[in-house]
Amino acid sequence: MKTHFVTLSIICAMTFSACTNNNQSANNENKVFGAGTFGYDLAFLKQHDSVIVLENKGEPAKIIVSPKYQAKVFTSTAQSDSGKSFGWINYKMFTAKPDPHINAFGGENRFWLGPEGGVYSLYFPKKSKMVFDNWKTPAPIDTEPWDVTEQEENSVHLQKNMKLQNYKGTTLELKADRKISILNRNKIAEQLGVQLADSLFAVGYLTSNAITNTGKVNWTEQTGMPCIWILDMFNPTPKTTIVIPYKNESAKPISAVATTDYFGDIPADRIKFDNNTLFFKVDGKSRGKLGIKPQYAEKVIGSYDAENNVLTITMFDVDANGRFLNQEWTTNKPPFSGDAVNAYNDGPLEDGSQMGPFYEIESVSPAAFLNPDETLTHNHYVFHFTGNKVALNEISLKLLKTSLDDIVKVFN
Repeated sequence: MKTHFVTLSIICAMTFSACTNNNQSANNENKVFGAGTFGYDLAFLKQHDSVIVLENKGEPAKIIVSPKYQAKVFTSTAQSDSGKSFGWINYKMFTAKPDPHINAFGGENRFWLGPEGGVYSLYFPKKSKMVFDNWKTPAPIDTEPWDVTEQEENSVHLQKNMKLQNYKGTTLELKADRKISILNRNKIAEQLGVQLADSLFAVGYLTSNAITNTGKVNWTEQTGMPCIWILDMFNPTPKTTIVIPYKNESAKPISAVATTDYFGDIPADRIKFDNNTLFFKVDGKSRGKLGIKPQYAEKVIGSYDAENNVLTITMFDVDANGRFLNQEWTTNKPPFSGDAVNAYNDGPLEDGSQMGPFYEIESVSPAAFLNPDETLTHNHYVFHFTGNKVALNEISLKLLKTSLDDIVKVFN
């Protein structure tokens, strides 16, 4: 008995020592890398998760992927551990009590499923009122870990099997697949069709997202169906603007092109547009969301943070002829009147509380009319550039059809 007690004491001491050393190591890393850097966020996340860091040999760009936290890309950098961390991370959530509605840990690229509202909603119980008290994010995309099925230095493949009940009362059985790959500089230039000057730092990655109907029922208008929904969460500044190019050859009014009243009308001093570009001020100080209809949506959206000189580009699949699910919290709108592209600016709620601040760029797949064993895939790229402004401006003109000067001036 005495021997067992001594052994147990030694084990406890070793465990305490290891925990202490781990905490000291993480604290030391946080001291080396200041808040806002990739190294700081990596040290923080290591205290809560066995994260995966993807990189290309000989290049400073890195991204952090988390199997535990629903296969998120938590953040990225173009300049190694001491470089700026581009993703928004909700630090306080990691030690908070679980929330019955959503556990928002953040992450600059996360996998979700839609629709959020409407007659096929995955977030409200059958026949319930679509109010916040009844809204709940499905556990497989909120709290449950995903499985790593394959991993290399610059890519990782994750999977999750799900059973979800929609507002119709249909149980949807599906498998979600997500392959995340960091791109080297040559592949970034090739994908975007641009030249990357030596004066630019860049990071880019692809998330290839798929859902497969693993049940025995066809997904139809009678049963309902999901869609793939990818959301990018970034850190706002007072000088950050989202730029959304769109197609509008017939000069339709903006009300035909965009939905701008998800949470009430966006104030006029925060949204500007001409015949083919929409500008949205995203400073994290006024809650608002907008979307672009699929027939008008381009395959690219960007943002420019003039305070930190960071140009962000996202690129994604858009099916102009697809049927997109309406995600608003109502059953009174046609179920296939949804948007293909969305942007969100966080801000205080009516009670003064706020989750962020952050802003989001989002892309959505068409409704998944899948028979058993059929698969729908949706690709979504994220790129960040910083460095020489002349070189940044060339990328902005090429992809967003707008100069950095014009972006900066639009809300001044």
